[in-house]
Amino acid sequence: MKTAFCLLFFFVATASFANEKADSSKTKLKAGATVSLNSNGISSIPAFSLDKPAIMAAITLAKGRFSYEPLLAYGLDLRPWFIDNWMNYKVIDRPSFELRAGFNISSFFSEYSAAEETILQGQRYFAYALTGVYKFTQHSNVTIAYWNDRGQEEGTIKGHFFNLVGERSGINLGKHVLLAATLQLFYIDYDGNNDGLFVAPKVSSSVRDVPFSLFFHATQAIVSNISPFPEFRWNLGLAYTL
Repeated sequence: MKTAFCLLFFFVATASFANEKADSSKTKLKAGATVSLNSNGISSIPAFSLDKPAIMAAITLAKGRFSYEPLLAYGLDLRPWFIDNWMNYKVIDRPSFELRAGFNISSFFSEYSAAEETILQGQRYFAYALTGVYKFTQHSNVTIAYWNDRGQEEGTIKGHFFNLVGERSGINLGKHVLLAATLQLFYIDYDGNNDGLFVAPKVSSSVRDVPFSLFFHATQAIVSNISPFPEFRWNLGLAYTL
């Protein structure tokens, strides 16, 4: 299965790259970053959280159809929580629709106590993804994504992540305040009865032309066979966008 996904990703990327315009190499590199301070770290798959404050940094480097999007998450003690390394290729790139194929090499870190010391153990995960984004307007879109997540070490889990996200940004609240709202519905199907349907709304606000924003993010299980049943989690954060 893993080999098949790799072959599919590289076949689609290679075939599409052959159809790009000859001057695509002249496309400028686009870079951006957002750093956030969170009251409760919520992971890339919102069913999982750190359950304590976290610092997270999302970086984007894009040129033409290719992009590299690492995500780094740390506790306030600067111990790593997880690191994602997403590499994406736009198979379809149109004004109103894009389809991306992606591959992620990630690491999750867990703490274990042994013989009067704390051991930080890293576990590697590979993920393969297909993501479609339909843009209704400049400020509204819907995203549908599928991830195949594969733990590499013994004891890690494997499974599937299905994601549906609706987003509306650029909402004017008076002359100076902007709002953005996201509603996420996702389903996880992982080893060990880690299955469930979740909803995760997010609302953020900012002042026009100011790089800081405040946001509220929550996640709630609708149906799940995880035991104990996942509790409601919420996070309040402050983000700075470069």
